[in-house]
Amino acid sequence: MFTGIIEELGTVASRDGSRLRINCANVLEGASIGDSTAVNGCCLTIVAFDATHGWWEADVSDETFTRTNLGALEVGDPVNLERPVRLADRLGGHLVQGHVDAVGEIVRSVPDLQIRMPTSLLRYVVEKGSITVDGISLTVVKPLDDGFTVAVIPHTSAVTTLGHKGPGSPVNLEVDVMAKYTERLIEAQFASLTRSEED
Repeated sequence: MFTGIIEELGTVASRDGSRLRINCANVLEGASIGDSTAVNGCCLTIVAFDATHGWWEADVSDETFTRTNLGALEVGDPVNLERPVRLADRLGGHLVQGHVDAVGEIVRSVPDLQIRMPTSLLRYVVEKGSITVDGISLTVVKPLDDGFTVAVIPHTSAVTTLGHKGPGSPVNLEVDVMAKYTERLIEAQFASLTRSEED
């Protein structure tokens, strides 16, 4: 589980088949093999690292490369990095699973960021609600017919990938998991009430 508060802007060092190497510094503090780290909001497992030289590696499945923007990464590209939240940490953003729901597209760059997203996810986007863009916890300013807008402050633009991306760039999206659970519970309750009325 993550918070959507980016700890560090790393860079892609290499991609060799399924093996992705990331250059970084801060997120290696206290790192161990098997630890999770979010890369652009996608939860990956550390399989090798060298804290002295500042890199770590993850094995990425074809499914993950296909369903996220990780498959489009090239050597030197910046990536948002975040370690999992600890129970003693402050929850500065919102609950983020690191499970990407879809890849969206930037329509308008920061600071007045506009994102286009698949219509199947639009029902989870509400004004002042939380959404994760490339692993960054953001607050929706305005839901749109094909996506949403968010206001990005200069600090966030400077310390995340959003300051490097322009119109047409793909971004990983994760909607608020609480909204999905609420929808599932309501659907189950509604189905139960419908069956009771039919009996």
